[in-house]
Amino acid sequence: MFPYVIRGATPDDAPQMMELARHLNTVNLPNDAEAVAEILDLSLRSFSGAVKDPRRREYVFVLEDLQAQRIVGTSKILAQLGRRDAPYIFLDVIVEEKYSPTLDRHFVHTVLRLGHSYEGPTEIGGLIVLPEFRLVPERVGMMVSYVRFLFMAMHRGLFRNEVVAELLPPLLPDGTSHLWEALGRKFTDMSYSEADRLSKRNKEFIKSLFPSGDVYVSLLPTDAQEVIGKVGRETRGVEKMLRRIGFQYCNRIDPFDGGPHFRAATDEILLVRRTRHGPARPVDVLEGPRALVATDLRDAPFFRATSCPVAFSDDGTVLLPRRVFDFLGIAEGADISVLPLD
Repeated sequence: MFPYVIRGATPDDAPQMMELARHLNTVNLPNDAEAVAEILDLSLRSFSGAVKDPRRREYVFVLEDLQAQRIVGTSKILAQLGRRDAPYIFLDVIVEEKYSPTLDRHFVHTVLRLGHSYEGPTEIGGLIVLPEFRLVPERVGMMVSYVRFLFMAMHRGLFRNEVVAELLPPLLPDGTSHLWEALGRKFTDMSYSEADRLSKRNKEFIKSLFPSGDVYVSLLPTDAQEVIGKVGRETRGVEKMLRRIGFQYCNRIDPFDGGPHFRAATDEILLVRRTRHGPARPVDVLEGPRALVATDLRDAPFFRATSCPVAFSDDGTVLLPRRVFDFLGIAEGADISVLPLD
């Protein structure tokens, strides 16, 4: 019996996804029933290939507790940030030095500079596991996080050469951003919640209304300065994981809340490099390190993965417990993708 499965999300998952959205409530998974329905529809069409332009595909994975028949986690891949109708918008964090020989005074300033791209990177996001499942022995948080990199390795040609993750910074108790109050509100005349709702559709107004010149951080209130590029307490575990697999803070932040962007070259991400592919063969008894094993499906949900012991023969054949074959719906000799968890 496999207590947990990861699969492609479907529109039927909407009610349970709303429970997760209430915990996360970000652009990638907003606490909005209409928006969640649209996200799930786009994900299904992305997995199926109905979205013909790979750059516009967005893949949502759900982690399901099979015994409880309950979705307990989710994660997401956006194939490409930045298109002509929806540019990838950010603030670069730049160090600038000033020196006056006359006064013999030297200053090091932090400067924010608005940038955008119509050909941006792949983004990972939307990661949430219900609190009561975060410490279960199966390490389901790792599973639903890692599955994104497994999927990218399985379909490398669909994704960009860089991957970015936007992490949440420290926020006020009501979810308001210090940086937005100090900067964004001044140039949009919108509250953080108003701007956040609009940004779920399009961030173009940031590109149009924010200052095109440099913003010196020293002119901002102290509480706004202190959150720039900082990771919030609840996101520190994600930061640790990202650094471990090859991501680094790239001196770039979100223009709404000041949260840091972490970036890595896709082919240099440890989990992408460690993913192996090969024909599968069943064995009756198998002990060894556990791995995520995954396959594409012809019909909805179009993708399924679980964790189990895995071994490799000398010819590259993937050895799996016999019961995995029925669970994944594959036959002997089918191509399988494997990402070690240990």
